[in-house]
Amino acid sequence: MRPGQVMSITQALERWDEKSADDISNIYHRYSQTDSFMPDLIELCGHARFEKGTTWLLKHHLEKQYPLDAHHITTLYKLAPKFESWEAKLHVLQSMPYMPIDQSEKSTVEFFLRDCLMDTNKFIRAWAYNGFYELAVQYPEHKDETRLFFEMAMKDEAPSVKARIRNILKKGF
Repeated sequence: MRPGQVMSITQALERWDEKSADDISNIYHRYSQTDSFMPDLIELCGHARFEKGTTWLLKHHLEKQYPLDAHHITTLYKLAPKFESWEAKLHVLQSMPYMPIDQSEKSTVEFFLRDCLMDTNKFIRAWAYNGFYELAVQYPEHKDETRLFFEMAMKDEAPSVKARIRNILKKGF
């Protein structure tokens, strides 16, 4: 970059090594207050090269209690089943408590969650169970099936997955 030239969020994500927590946090602090932050992130989520970083930035933004508008949530849920990176899938799953599921995207979210339940990565599976909890809270017709998933998981899943389910059950589900 030449002196005085401003780096875009795309350029910052291109330079990120996909490992440094400090660097991705700095990207968040540098760009999160710009008007184009959310539209840029949502657009970049659709590119495999950026999905890990952009979904982390979105999750971080939500955890700071900044909501997404319904259009951005819908777009993110539509992109989620196409993500290649396990980290991107995990970030979306962990963001679900902050992202209401509209009726129009319910089947897409359910497909994504079912696919994640079969993932070889135990973190993805653990958070997929949490995703089914979020779905069942918003759509009670999913409660019985979600309970059945939990019962089966408590018999067969890895200890870390069982721990996530126990945390869900503590909520009074």
